[in-house]
Amino acid sequence: MAEPSIPGSRAPEAPHATPDGSGPLAPESTTAHGGISRRRLLGTAGATGLVLGAAGGAVGYAAAPSSEATPLTSLGSGQAMFHGKHQPGITTPVQARGHLIAFDLAAGSGRKEAAALLRRWSDTAQRLMAGEPAGPRDTGVAQDAGPSSLTVTFGFGHSFFGRTGLDEQRPVALDPLPDFSSDHLDKNRSNGDLWVQIGADDALVAFHALRAIQQDAGSAARIRWQMNGFNRSPGATPHPMTARNLMGQIDGTRNPTPADADFDERIFVPTSGTKDPAWMANGSYVVVRRIRMLLDDWERLSTKAQEDVIGRRKSDGAPLSGGTETTEMDLEKTDEDGNLVVPINAHARITRPDQNGGATMLRRPFSYHDGFDADGVPDAGLLFICWQADPLRGFVPVQRKLDRGDALSQFTRHESSGLFAVPGGAADGEYVGQRLLEG
Repeated sequence: MAEPSIPGSRAPEAPHATPDGSGPLAPESTTAHGGISRRRLLGTAGATGLVLGAAGGAVGYAAAPSSEATPLTSLGSGQAMFHGKHQPGITTPVQARGHLIAFDLAAGSGRKEAAALLRRWSDTAQRLMAGEPAGPRDTGVAQDAGPSSLTVTFGFGHSFFGRTGLDEQRPVALDPLPDFSSDHLDKNRSNGDLWVQIGADDALVAFHALRAIQQDAGSAARIRWQMNGFNRSPGATPHPMTARNLMGQIDGTRNPTPADADFDERIFVPTSGTKDPAWMANGSYVVVRRIRMLLDDWERLSTKAQEDVIGRRKSDGAPLSGGTETTEMDLEKTDEDGNLVVPINAHARITRPDQNGGATMLRRPFSYHDGFDADGVPDAGLLFICWQADPLRGFVPVQRKLDRGDALSQFTRHESSGLFAVPGGAADGEYVGQRLLEG
């Protein structure tokens, strides 16, 4: 959807491209050229060659004798860096496949066990993001693929600090979110001590990481909930463009980008002059919501009615007031009968930052589909993920305003929710969260 989508996200369809396709979007993301450790596309002698491509520039690979390594495709060779100022998976371009998983520390596990777990997880994430095996117990699921822009991101929930005796280090910004009228929350699929986000442009690479993270938990933590998501695959469109959600709407037109002058101060916790504890410097807060789309009801609407709910044209995402997708919306424009062209309760009008005191969040969602119920109703929608320096200035004011009269709210249902503190990136030789757990 446009603006903070149910709220959605701008999702360039080419790896590491800015929305206009001009260059890198994320500082921590690079593209590896040349050999990628042991992961190569190898064939067998005498096998029939396979070439994939299309007019205008084919990208392909062919089976070959094992002594001849065929270069990885550009999709497989995309690599995000584990170490850095910020954790990967925040400004990294949205990947085609995602897994979200929350853990609770096991009975008897405390600060010591949590530190050992984060050390294991960080080591595994670093290996996998470099296209290497997870370790001696590697399952081999992704051994034929490159890193495929894999990212693994770690966060701490409100309850983590009490379980580890670190209550004094719990950020004020991690206080529980208020109740919203659209909430129909399943507590068993909400919150958690620890949260992990996995993203990749290949489904097997993503699953491989999910399985490795789950195995690494061992006896220290148990799974609380887990969700699977997807986006359009990079290269599926002729040029990078804003993604569509399962309602068919272009979703995330006004998402902030790292090129914005105030991006860092709105998305990341500063290193000084803040109420946040020191260990959160360069980190961010993430709100995670499983938002079910009532697709049967939505699809009964005419295209014109859908556009009035959103405030933008379905075909190209342009505002109903005219122009192209990026044209500034004219909220005062009226038709010949004096009616507002963009309805007063249109989603795009209500979620505009200038209508919410400048509230800004970086939306980076995945769509999901978990099958059909007995009546054939799809269980599908959005795994909404948004990042901000302070959820009380980012997510909360926008969601409160949506509660008061968003035309889209009758077509969505918030079924689970979580808020997590995501520390800054790990320096070389560190594990994620070390400054909290060993500080």
